[in-house]
Amino acid sequence: MIQGYRTITTEEEKEAVLKDMLPYIKYTAYRLAWRLSPQLTIDDLISVGVIGLLDAIERYDTSRHANIKTYAEYRIKGAMLDELRSAEWAPKQLQKKINDLKSAYRRLEQKLDRPPSEEEVAEELGIDTDELFKLLQDANGSVMICLEDIEHRVGQNGDGTYNIHDHIQDMNADDPLGLIEKADIKNQLERAMDRLPEREKIILSLYYWEEITFKEIGNVLGISESRVSQLHSQAIIRMRAYIDEVNRD
Repeated sequence: MIQGYRTITTEEEKEAVLKDMLPYIKYTAYRLAWRLSPQLTIDDLISVGVIGLLDAIERYDTSRHANIKTYAEYRIKGAMLDELRSAEWAPKQLQKKINDLKSAYRRLEQKLDRPPSEEEVAEELGIDTDELFKLLQDANGSVMICLEDIEHRVGQNGDGTYNIHDHIQDMNADDPLGLIEKADIKNQLERAMDRLPEREKIILSLYYWEEITFKEIGNVLGISESRVSQLHSQAIIRMRAYIDEVNRD
């Protein structure tokens, strides 16, 4: 097994590690596929993951890292997230519209004491529902809530390298502060999700917990894949608006 390696020096050992980790690389690439921009493909993410693994092998230090598998998984995922972020370029105009959209959801929820409908949000923004749907479609991939992404950003050094072990002294011990922070984030996400309309809750549950694609969710709910994408974006924007408001207080 890959955990058994203490040093990795020969080409045969590197090939063995690559063979062991390739299923994880493919799995991670497909799980992040919903964030792909038009210029990237699944194969691009897999290639980036392989490069991340090779980088992990080169940097692997038995005196600092618990085992190569744990270290490699962070490097692989980190490399893919970096690639996705570098390809995600939202124009300032779109970013402003997304911020206006979050503000509209926040204002209306405070005013109505319930999640606003799409018609109410469109009216608040002074646009029609078709324009709102287009904005939600454009926003998909530009707004997100991702614990793994948060953990990755926290673990980055100023020079762009990433080593989660620099921030964890003992992989087998619980970090009280870290546990409190994670619990707080989890509680905020749970409260934000509880406030969503039922259909949006179902979409998030099916996508993130059951790992069902937008197309498959559309078949289940009897709506188009693009409509699922719009509702997914709307759910994330609602949650972000709620969490931003909580953290501002």
